[in-house]
Amino acid sequence: MQNTKTKIAIITGASSGMGKEFVKEAARRYKLDEIWVVARRKDRLEALQSGIKTKIVPVPLDLTKAEDIIALSQKLAAETPDVFLLVNASGYGKFGEFCSSPDKDSAGMCDLNLKALVLVTRAVMPYMSAGAKIMEIGSISAFMPVPSLPVYAATKAAVLSFTRSLNHELKPRKIHALCVCPYWVKTEFFNRANEEFKIKKLDVLYEPEFIAKKAFRALDKTKKDYIVPGAYAKLILFAAKILPHKLIMKIMDKKFRFEKQNV
Repeated sequence: MQNTKTKIAIITGASSGMGKEFVKEAARRYKLDEIWVVARRKDRLEALQSGIKTKIVPVPLDLTKAEDIIALSQKLAAETPDVFLLVNASGYGKFGEFCSSPDKDSAGMCDLNLKALVLVTRAVMPYMSAGAKIMEIGSISAFMPVPSLPVYAATKAAVLSFTRSLNHELKPRKIHALCVCPYWVKTEFFNRANEEFKIKKLDVLYEPEFIAKKAFRALDKTKKDYIVPGAYAKLILFAAKILPHKLIMKIMDKKFRFEKQNV
């Protein structure tokens, strides 16, 4: 019997930045019936349809809320689609020393960067079949402790570990899970993260389009369970692997303290 289920992608954090580029790249690469785009801002989700031939289905949700995760699960149960692709791109970071940071920021990063990612992945898994793909968005910070971004880096380290384990578990089902660990990317991340430090200079700032293309290429053409897109980012990863983390933390701490003092 021919499969008549609707073939879809689900992309969270789709209203801006990398999430928005993942929507465009998924529409270019795959033959999909629909792309469900998830974020809080409904107007931005609706605007994604412009220039994209694949049907965009806005799903305005706040993934830090338990009831909104339940709402996504209920929508999946009601429509029983064939989820070919899941991209978890929701997340944020806040610069600042842990002891002086508000509880809501630490809790918010844990809830969105990790808890929501895990729960969305779990909700989607029953609707994926052989050949499906999962992309979880991590960070280069997953490979090292980062003073002034301690909670953010910790959540991304957990995302990396989770994705690599998930990919191993899903091999019998022929589902590929990939953790994408970019360096600095030119997105709205800094509008939210950068209030205290006002960082003006970054050594390298990648375009979200570049990250999206590299990520999907790895998802389609390799069996890797994580990637670090970009030559400079790979150099940072190499340094993180060979240098003592005590030294890396001193370098990062000095950089952020300098930036803070020169606001």
